[in-house]
Amino acid sequence: MKKVRLEIVGLSYSQTQSGAYALVLGESLGSRRLPIIIGGFEAQAIAIELEKMSPSRPLTHDLFKAFAQTFEITVTEVLIYNLVEGIFYAKLICSDGTREVEIDARTSDAIALAVRFNCEIYTYEFILKSAGIVLDDESEAITATDEPNITAAEPAESVIAGDEYKSKSSEELKNMLQSALDEEKYEMASKIRDELNQRKKS
Repeated sequence: MKKVRLEIVGLSYSQTQSGAYALVLGESLGSRRLPIIIGGFEAQAIAIELEKMSPSRPLTHDLFKAFAQTFEITVTEVLIYNLVEGIFYAKLICSDGTREVEIDARTSDAIALAVRFNCEIYTYEFILKSAGIVLDDESEAITATDEPNITAAEPAESVIAGDEYKSKSSEELKNMLQSALDEEKYEMASKIRDELNQRKKS
């Protein structure tokens, strides 16, 4: 079957499921997008790595990476290989240099590991045809799927910043960011980091 390479396009709050996030993957050489609903923990794990934030203690996905590298195992590819009743199925393609092994994984965990191992993400054409959405020139979703309607998603390294941080000074935000990291409040840390990054751009 034909494989299609994907990239992380966006990460935003789910419009339909409280406490969940919509991870949007896009084909590298096309306009189709693949929205996947993931949990808050996995969304934070993806955002933290993309933003190059340093948790005070390793998260589960960081531990997996350290364990694998200790035994000279690397994840060479993530493949989203099936879609059944709205649930995506993925696997890790792992190698120790002499043999290659496929390991079944939740799609959210697989993506969190893909960003840590800096490996390619693929899916099959039939999955994009059945669950993908196409964006027009205004970056709006024009194809209905079983997943929530997602318009132009936020940048991949973004988790929506709250209004409560806009009134704080940059110095206050930096102190709050460090405290949030020390206390392992990663969702809060992501929001604060977003506000700081937004100020740098303006």
